[in-house]
Amino acid sequence: MVSEEMYRLGTKKSTIRSIFEYGRQRAAEVGAENVFDFSLGNPNVPAPDFIRDAAVDILMHNDPIEVHGYTIAPGKPEVRETIAADLSKRLDMRVAGKNLFMTAGAAASVTIVFKALCEAGDEFVTFAPFFPEYRVFVESVGGRLTVVPAKTDDFQINFDAFEHAVTSKTKAVIVNSPNNPSGAVYNAETITRLADFLRRKEEEYGHTIFIIADEPYREIVYVEAAVPCIPNFYDDTIVCYSYSKSFSLPGERIGYILVPDAAADFDRVYGAIAGAARVLTHVNAPSLWQLVAARCAGRDADLSMYRMNASLLFEGLTEAGFSCMRPQGAFYLFPQALEPDDEAFCERAKSYDLLLVPGADFGCPGYFRAAYCVSTDMIRRSLPQFQKLVESYR
Repeated sequence: MVSEEMYRLGTKKSTIRSIFEYGRQRAAEVGAENVFDFSLGNPNVPAPDFIRDAAVDILMHNDPIEVHGYTIAPGKPEVRETIAADLSKRLDMRVAGKNLFMTAGAAASVTIVFKALCEAGDEFVTFAPFFPEYRVFVESVGGRLTVVPAKTDDFQINFDAFEHAVTSKTKAVIVNSPNNPSGAVYNAETITRLADFLRRKEEEYGHTIFIIADEPYREIVYVEAAVPCIPNFYDDTIVCYSYSKSFSLPGERIGYILVPDAAADFDRVYGAIAGAARVLTHVNAPSLWQLVAARCAGRDADLSMYRMNASLLFEGLTEAGFSCMRPQGAFYLFPQALEPDDEAFCERAKSYDLLLVPGADFGCPGYFRAAYCVSTDMIRRSLPQFQKLVESYR
């Protein structure tokens, strides 16, 4: 009657969403102020005033057909040119409107790119810990996801394992930096080594191996060095971006795909992206939010709360006895669980109304994720509960 695979995906909720829903139920029982929900990566920094002002001004003064009507599939040409000019300045690379394809957020961007690249038998490689939906997205287009085990001392790339994971069937390598869930930023040394290795493999196998750079957290960084712009290290890179985190617009669904001129067979790749978007029923990215993104290109939101929250939660948990890498970007902490079974640990944490996500969901068992895109006050109030959780293991 129906696709069993689609039924399975539609009825099996993600662990993160299930924990979030449990939190809402628990809040109704004991009061929201007594539940410490670190499950969902939903930005709590309000969208900046300039976003609201731009949206209102566009709605009030632009032609309603322009604001609410269809655009061409890649996005409004003037929008793409404006965003391209800003990217050229900020990323120290040449970007034109023709290099951009506007999308309904980063999830749409990566899925469209997977669909555009994937042929029968293709493999996509990513590094644990990784965003769990990558597996769903890759398998939905007929590909196979290969996961490289984590290098848990610093969450840079585990090159020893990676070099065995790349085969003649590898079509692309997915890089998410700043990383969800580890908070790691891949440094220039890591990206250089990755690029050098993939160039050797391209020559050995006689075909292109793309890097798909998934970068929704690019602006949320706490280290002094800038996040490396991967196309400046490796020509065959396709960038997927979203304004969900930088402008706190996750519900508005606006982002883009960037295909640099230097990418192999640019015209065919861009054409395949357009075809994949068409097959996946992408008509166009939301018209209003295309205009807002262009109007606000180059402006910076105040994301300093995430830095404060990162420091507060990291210091609180390490003082309580947790082992954890200090986050370098994004808005997640990824400590070791207090027992090998991270799922059992997260269940135990619920006894203290601490809602945490098991690391096994991210391909990294024995760890857990805490999203600190929450109020600073909630983090402060949660620290005694974390201390009680630690004491329960002694």
